[in-house]
Amino acid sequence: MAGLRPRSRTERGVILAFATAAISGLSIYLNSYGVKQVPDAAVYTTAKNGVAAVLLIALALSFGAARESKVLDGRRRLGLLAIAIVGGSIPFVLFFTGLAQATAPSAAFIQKTLFIWVAVMAMPLLGERIGRIQIGALVVLLGGLVLVAPPTGMGWGTGETLIAIATLMWSVEIILAKRLLVGMSAPLLGAARMGLGAVILVGYLAFTGKLAALFQINSQGLLWIVVTGILLAAYVSTWFAALKAAPATMVTSILVVGAVVTGVLSTISNGALPDGRVVAGYLLMVVAVVLVAAGGLRMRRNDAARALADG
Repeated sequence: MAGLRPRSRTERGVILAFATAAISGLSIYLNSYGVKQVPDAAVYTTAKNGVAAVLLIALALSFGAARESKVLDGRRRLGLLAIAIVGGSIPFVLFFTGLAQATAPSAAFIQKTLFIWVAVMAMPLLGERIGRIQIGALVVLLGGLVLVAPPTGMGWGTGETLIAIATLMWSVEIILAKRLLVGMSAPLLGAARMGLGAVILVGYLAFTGKLAALFQINSQGLLWIVVTGILLAAYVSTWFAALKAAPATMVTSILVVGAVVTGVLSTISNGALPDGRVVAGYLLMVVAVVLVAAGGLRMRRNDAARALADG
């Protein structure tokens, strides 16, 4: 134990990002069952997000969020509200509404391109550098995505547009969150994202006349809501902690591994192996994510070494 090297901040972020990906993969798998237990997807999402909000608020309070929130300036308070709007509420409504209208190949492919938009925005807006190894890895990651969720047979209509807008909003949220986390704790940001977002979602249900359905969920639906809500709280807390410690491009790319986790769980439950194309896509994704993480860590170590030498 004495010979173990202490982990750097970025290394801790990478570990948290892989944990987030595992939670995401499990959550997507379970949500595919849970959403069927509640007649309306918006009602299910609001209830699930509400459970996560309660847990994240309790976590944030245990980390001193009440004191931290009192010293936030107006700009950061507006930032928290923006996170709730572009990340914790409106995109969920857009995504699930679009999902009901879009073709399955379109929905799967569009949503999983999140890492591309974050990489494009992170360079000019966050000043993140992407080395040649990482660029190559991102191309390989896209290739794996095409194999797993091929865009063949894609149409484009209102549903696809809504999903694309939701994906872009989540991309903007990541950039904004990365900026806010410079002077803010991850628990406070997570609590604000889901707490304020849940309030907005409840308002949406009231506006659309669906609020009463929130109190008519049966016991089976409530059980699934609690389970998936707990997983969502775990996802948000580890996600923001990873984003605070490591570059946005790196952690977002690692998140794609969640699709592999979902695929493995589906294979186990179905008892049938996916075809070779999908397996090849999963392998490409894993290799690409490892290369993204390794390339990013190497770049960070080199930057630290140069800064030490210059100092």
